[in-house]
Amino acid sequence: MEPIALKEKAVFVGVLRPGTDPALFNEYLDELAFLADTAGLAKGGRFIQKMDKPHSGTYLGSGKLEELSAYIKTEEVDIAVFDDELSPSQLRNLEKALSVKILDRTNLILDIFAQRAKTAYAKTQVELAQYQYLLPRLTRMWTHLERQRGGIGMRGPGESQLETDRRIILDKIAALKEKLKKIDRQMMSQRGNRGALVRMALVGYTNVGKSTLLNLLAKTDVFAENKLFATLDTTVRKVVVDNIPFLLSDTVGFIRKLPTQLVESFKSTLDEVRESDVLIHVVDISHPNFQEMMHVVSDTLREIGCADKPVYLVFNKIDAFQERETEEGPYSLDNLKKTWMSKLHDPCIFISAREKINTDKLRKDLYGMAAEIQAGRYPFGTFLW
Repeated sequence: MEPIALKEKAVFVGVLRPGTDPALFNEYLDELAFLADTAGLAKGGRFIQKMDKPHSGTYLGSGKLEELSAYIKTEEVDIAVFDDELSPSQLRNLEKALSVKILDRTNLILDIFAQRAKTAYAKTQVELAQYQYLLPRLTRMWTHLERQRGGIGMRGPGESQLETDRRIILDKIAALKEKLKKIDRQMMSQRGNRGALVRMALVGYTNVGKSTLLNLLAKTDVFAENKLFATLDTTVRKVVVDNIPFLLSDTVGFIRKLPTQLVESFKSTLDEVRESDVLIHVVDISHPNFQEMMHVVSDTLREIGCADKPVYLVFNKIDAFQERETEEGPYSLDNLKKTWMSKLHDPCIFISAREKINTDKLRKDLYGMAAEIQAGRYPFGTFLW
């Protein structure tokens, strides 16, 4: 029997800027810890420093950095995970100061994507994003060769190796982009072959239940679990409600500070969103910060040019919602329903995909939207599928 591999232990670090609610900031670090758990790390403590902005050289101030270093040695921590994307110099200086592996939020998300990519297309997208992240950070990989360099005007092996690696990575990036272009053309052709079927896309923050909802509506068995980024590859299924068919796609989840490299690399995956007739924005109503998650999704949709798409808001996980008292009064599901239904221009519904609560009404609403779009395309009822 093989021995069980021990998980690497992580400590989580962030800078609390002026104007940020401390409770909300702790939610950010909770999410960072959840990302680490998804990546397979064991959770350790967390370090927070109040600063106007992170230190340009070491992210933290000298006193907090010493405190963090002592904690890492005492608690035998393997990895320090930072909630912001670190610059190459910050990465290099932190590795020297802490003598452990350093991960920033972007690198952690890229690692999860690399673990979860299953198809050749997703793997190519993730590999491209990883090389784009690595390229400006190459110098820190060759600090161990500094002592081999000569004096002024001398070119040491570290420097020449760095130039070689940079050329190799630039070549790989170019090759991967070309490979993705070919796959993009194939996927565009596939989308074109679907005819004029009404198309809807499930969008939302990661881990809000999009795949569970797809399984329910399409009666399929798409992989779904309580982890961040359980779904990377876009899954498209035909759904028929009464006599109306439409295509429903499940897309990669969004997240706060989603790495730019991933948004660029997953362009074709996000084309499913761009080319949809209706966006079904799934929201985890049980999460304390669901409103901020909604803003993250809306901002990301705006970035990829989908701000004007019709949106159907699906507030999911009502079975996990917990009522509580606040300074403004009771925080109840009934109050939330009244508030959101009165202030939204977009239609919305409150459901539980897992417990199948109010899902018949959901199907009825989707039927109505699909029928209206189809009638606009085929005013005389000529439709083949």
